[in-house]
Amino acid sequence: MCGIVGYIGNKQAAPLLLEALEKLEYRGYDSAGLAIIGKEGLSVCKAKGRLRVLFERTEGGAIMPGTAGIGHTRWATHGEPSDVNSHPHLSHSGRVAVVHNGIIENYAELREFLTEHGYEFRSDTDTEIVAQLVDYYYHGYYYHGDPVKAVRQAVALLTGSYALGIAFAEHPEMLIAVRKDSPLILGLGEGETFIASDIPALLKHTREIVRLDERELAVLTRSGVSVYDRFGDPVEKTPEHIAWDVDAAEKGGYAHFMLKEIMEQPAAIRNTISPRIKEGRIDLGLAHITEDVIRSINKIYIVACGSASYVGMTSQYMLSKMLNVPVSVELASEFRYSDPVVDENTLVIVISQSGETLDTLFALREAKRRGAHILSVVNVVGSAIANESEDVLYTWAGLEIAVATTKAYSTQLAVMYLIALHFAQVRGMLTDEALHEAVSALEGLPALVEHMLGKREQMQYLASLFFNLRDIFFIGRNIDYALCLEGSLKLKEISYIHSEAYAAGELKHGTISLIEPGTLVIALCTHAPLREKMVSNIREVKARGAVVIAITDENDASVPAVADHVITLPASAPLVLPSLPLIPLQLFAYYVALLKGCDIDKPRNLAKSVTVE
Repeated sequence: MCGIVGYIGNKQAAPLLLEALEKLEYRGYDSAGLAIIGKEGLSVCKAKGRLRVLFERTEGGAIMPGTAGIGHTRWATHGEPSDVNSHPHLSHSGRVAVVHNGIIENYAELREFLTEHGYEFRSDTDTEIVAQLVDYYYHGYYYHGDPVKAVRQAVALLTGSYALGIAFAEHPEMLIAVRKDSPLILGLGEGETFIASDIPALLKHTREIVRLDERELAVLTRSGVSVYDRFGDPVEKTPEHIAWDVDAAEKGGYAHFMLKEIMEQPAAIRNTISPRIKEGRIDLGLAHITEDVIRSINKIYIVACGSASYVGMTSQYMLSKMLNVPVSVELASEFRYSDPVVDENTLVIVISQSGETLDTLFALREAKRRGAHILSVVNVVGSAIANESEDVLYTWAGLEIAVATTKAYSTQLAVMYLIALHFAQVRGMLTDEALHEAVSALEGLPALVEHMLGKREQMQYLASLFFNLRDIFFIGRNIDYALCLEGSLKLKEISYIHSEAYAAGELKHGTISLIEPGTLVIALCTHAPLREKMVSNIREVKARGAVVIAITDENDASVPAVADHVITLPASAPLVLPSLPLIPLQLFAYYVALLKGCDIDKPRNLAKSVTVE
């Protein structure tokens, strides 16, 4: 959520920062701005709307000369989207500019304090508090003229989460960056250094990065960076080389990143699975969650948000059946406050694409505090959740830029298959023959996903029939219900069509009242033991005028007999079957949104990485 960039070097900063912000558009935003340190101090330009508005106002950055500055794309939390509420925020004196990701929870208290000391506020944001507070200490008796000490004292008073980029009018030779519970990285170039929320903003300029850890503060100059811990002691940081190709951050000939990432799923799943199958067995390479720990586990929580939580729901059926252990799926935003019953025999599996989802990070810390074992499933190496977990399994999905997740979801699900098999293998729940069959099924999954991508034209045709509907409903039973939730989410988040997913057995308990002539119902009928009941549910909604798209096995005859349109799945092992129905549903959502003219990669009000509660 939101994007921070900063630059100090020998190039003109404003055009470079605008270009870097463009690489972070996928994070979600409603306004943007720049603060440049020039010969006459800080110049600021900011604008509500897309980056092109800011680009036009600054003439591509040409009217803001200077070789150091900070930039931001904002996603509103405090104060409506507007020019005034956009970042960067200037202090009362005009000498301090701040960009901020996160939320300052005690901003009201600090605002009252600063108002009493003569500070006036222009915006409705919590971020302006930071600029004013830094200014207060910068001009104060103890820290007069010392930017680093002023920032350290100011952030010591902040409650909440923050990643901050700070510029001082009187110090064009430096920028300051500091973080708590919100990601921030530094880029190291030749005679230049950078601040960014994420790697794509930097790739054109450097592949050498440093990740700031919790409460670390960095001073950036043209010659390098100095990093300090919360007590002010220097911290030695080893630069990380980014090896993946810059082309990963480009569309590669596709109209949208989302379609590109949908089509990348076979390769992404292969990258996730293949290195973890060795000599016909699953080898996860866990360092701390040993076989003894796995045998001792008597309860599993899966904690996540959004699509990752639906991966958890899908996995719940598989894990509980294979391990004979109770499995509970909890929304991270609820888990932390639910007084969870966990102990040293509890495993908490934390799932997050970015590894920075704040609710999920806080839930992890709560489970850890109570003594649970923590295993995380994330995509971003070195992210906060990965660093604070007992063990981590990276999905290795590659960069995902579209806000609506596709390949991250698929690879998270693949990792959950691996976890289930590894744990069952350790606990003696699988025969050698069953393990061999399961491993073969996993190895064949990329080809099955490739087969489902061959349904692209069919999904485009179906989208052309239904893209102008107001409401669409998904129904399914057992694991199909969990899949319905993700299918419905994909559709609503990029097409803005009202969409709901229901457990099909609940239709008669109220939800069937929403069905009227012409309503589209998408019925997932992949769980063979309950397919006959799903046929009855399809008959129920059709009797009330619904049009039904059904997804079922290619050898099934019962569902095609009652549905209006049928999408078939190839024969596959039950273990990997849940990976297949979502492929056509992703394509359906994409083509519906395309036909409606929606901004597919950057849907309104949404962000790729949610770094606030």
